[in-house]
Amino acid sequence: MSATDQIVGFVGAGKMGEPMVLRLVAAGYRVQVYARRPEVRERLAAAGAVPVDSAAATARDAGIVVSCLFSDAQLLDVAAGADGLLANADPGTVVVSHTTGTVSTLSKLAEEFPDGPVLVDAPVSGGAHDIEAGTLTVLLGGPDDAVARAQRVLAAYADPVIATGELGTALNLKLINNVLFAANAQLAAAAVALGKSLGVRDTSLFEALSQCSGGSRAAGYVQSAGGVDSFAKVVAPFMRKDVAACIEAAADRGVELGLLQTVAQNGPLDLS
Repeated sequence: MSATDQIVGFVGAGKMGEPMVLRLVAAGYRVQVYARRPEVRERLAAAGAVPVDSAAATARDAGIVVSCLFSDAQLLDVAAGADGLLANADPGTVVVSHTTGTVSTLSKLAEEFPDGPVLVDAPVSGGAHDIEAGTLTVLLGGPDDAVARAQRVLAAYADPVIATGELGTALNLKLINNVLFAANAQLAAAAVALGKSLGVRDTSLFEALSQCSGGSRAAGYVQSAGGVDSFAKVVAPFMRKDVAACIEAAADRGVELGLLQTVAQNGPLDLS
């Protein structure tokens, strides 16, 4: 690993990003982190990270920059333009985006800086507890050499890290996964409603499904959340965004989601 790859820039130290930074620091990286909230900056500085005053400043001398932002709009706000992250990163710097957004946004950024840093899409599957355990699943799309460099750094908080092919393939795979998860969540919620009509207790239903062929990971998450309402309150906003992103990505390619979209958007959960 080169000396510059030992310096990692980081933007987006929120619920997911903060434990990523902590794992990177613990793995021995110098992490230059931009966080808007003073209390986050203070916590990360106390842990050994180096707070900087802008997203662009995270790229200074860094071989790898990680962006962990919620939406395409946030990514564009941070990365695009003359004062953005990409314009201030050295050529050859690998910029890893954990945003579950659209391939068109990644392509736009790559076209804006054709001779600049190398973009890698790196959507994730899992939560903060997986990051803390070093077992987050990350999909990586981009040039082979950039992916290999990113894999070594992301191993601080992710296992497995799965290479998927060229830029955008990881994001497309993640979007397929997300719309399938949304469809499974709708089916799980419908099963709970059916169980109620047939006099089956939720606890009995989930216990049985966990051991039977009709069970799913989505049903397990509904159970862990304490029921459909609690699950929907926490997860529905993310699923709604992800389903919309998948529809947009498919439309860009002239593809329809068919049954997946029908199930994902037509069920007990409001995901349309």
